[in-house]
Amino acid sequence: MLDDLTPLTRGGRTAGRPERAVLPPALRGWLGVMAGLAGLAVLVLGVLHAGEGEPGRVDARIWAAVDRAGPMWRDVALATDFLGEPLGAAVLVVAAVAGCLLVRWPRAALLAAGGPALAVGATTLLKPLVGRTIHGDDNLSYPSGHTAFLTAFVLVVALLVTGRLGLGRAAGLSLVLAAALAAGAAMGWAQVLLGAHYPTDVLGGWCTALAVVPAAAWPADAWSRRRP
Repeated sequence: MLDDLTPLTRGGRTAGRPERAVLPPALRGWLGVMAGLAGLAVLVLGVLHAGEGEPGRVDARIWAAVDRAGPMWRDVALATDFLGEPLGAAVLVVAAVAGCLLVRWPRAALLAAGGPALAVGATTLLKPLVGRTIHGDDNLSYPSGHTAFLTAFVLVVALLVTGRLGLGRAAGLSLVLAAALAAGAAMGWAQVLLGAHYPTDVLGGWCTALAVVPAAAWPADAWSRRRP
């Protein structure tokens, strides 16, 4: 398809090679539906757990099962948790942005930086609105910012790989969903094991990333297509 390439313009003339879209055209409809459903899930979970300060029944069962892990797995969880900390997150984002700039894909570099940042920003705004706490009234927990960040980052990378390789709808959608699921599961498991979040918190963080990233990518491509 030709609509995933947008000419770079200078002075009304096409300049250089076309810039590939960050949201592959074959996936736009599917990802739009996914973003809508994910956003709805975030709202529903937020309403159900608003103002709580203890785990629900499902949370408690999952927490008890995960808590049986040995010391070695806690070290793995700490290493995974580091990827969502400011330093670890910065290393990932800088590496992704640098890679996009090296291949002369500035729109992708913008999404690599902006997508995860918007996902984390959304969780930061939602936490005081929902008011769910863990380990004391000062620790707002829903939704999980760590889970939102890693899911958003990996989701962005999967989208860019899909577009770069020109994958079709089935292969591209499979890659994007599998990558997002793996990232969310890994960070969510680490947060629950370390006692930083309830399982429903990490589910909310995962859904936040699924809702925010396509919403962040769509306007960038739409604006570029409207340029003269």
